Amino acid sequence: MRLLFIVFSLLVINTLTAQKADSLFLDAAITKLQNSKEYTLKVAKEMPEEKYGFMPVPGEMSFGEQLLHIAANLGWLTSSYITNSKSPVIKPATPIQKKEEIIQVLNKTYDFAISALKLFDAAHLADTVSFFAGTKTKLQIINLISDHQTHHRAQLIVYLRLNGIKPPEYIGW
Repeated sequence: MRLLFIVFSLLVINTLTAQKADSLFLDAAITKLQNSKEYTLKVAKEMPEEKYGFMPVPGEMSFGEQLLHIAANLGWLTSSYITNSKSPVIKPATPIQKKEEIIQVLNKTYDFAISALKLFDAAHLADTVSFFAGTKTKLQIINLISDHQTHHRAQLIVYLRLNGIKPPEYIGW
């Protein structure tokens, strides 16, 4: 009987520890996404509107296209894998090119993703989804959201520097 109690106690402790770790991860992901929003918007605001069409070489996305790509990917990953809500980013009939419109799209998409993560149940982090790169957990999708933004925002920082603009101070965790 005592052995059964010990085994049961260890299972409960293990479950509670895993739940706490999942909650900690999700809380960190939310904070990271909020900081990413703030930093991305600062980067977006640094570039003058007349330079939103800038691309370092032919074939690269322009500064504005990079920002819209971040928003579209964030909306797609969130709506497809984190929540059942529809992404606020839809492809318009005519391309969005004005700085303020692009910033509005970024704001709306980040708010959508942050809200979805706040409503997400950490117990589902290990749930798997079918992804074009193979089966992934929702935890991996959340990490991908972060990695993708970081990748493209880094390119935007280079675009700023190529135009003689000092990027804003880094906002991390």
